[in-house]
Amino acid sequence: MADNSITLTGNVTRDPELRFAAGSGAAVLSLGLAVNNRKKAANGEWEDEPNFFDVTAFGSLAENVAESVAKGTRVIVTGRLDWSQWDDKEGGKRSKVQVIADSIGPDLRWATANVTRKAPANGGNGPRRGSTHHEEPF
Repeated sequence: MADNSITLTGNVTRDPELRFAAGSGAAVLSLGLAVNNRKKAANGEWEDEPNFFDVTAFGSLAENVAESVAKGTRVIVTGRLDWSQWDDKEGGKRSKVQVIADSIGPDLRWATANVTRKAPANGGNGPRRGSTHHEEPF
């Protein structure tokens, strides 16, 4: 079990961007996620404090999210945190933390969804990587 895991529920801040890696052709998806912290201020009124996250997904998850999610959609994201650092054009150090998604789905607390099952990427020969059970068709 990984020690670096996270689950976030929030609203997609921009339409997901799907691209394909040069050479391998692997699908890569990027989206923004806003997660609100709501608390009562000293005056008794509620205040929202949004936190913003960059989320990246790969493979069939990336393609399925691109088909299913748009700006404003409320989603649940599970994955892991990934920290990266680089030098900017002026020679300064830059860094950011992003979420590498293992799963992304609609938050059905305030919405409904129509689910369309797709064939497994491995042709149906057993569970996918990371899966611990076989799924039965709907």
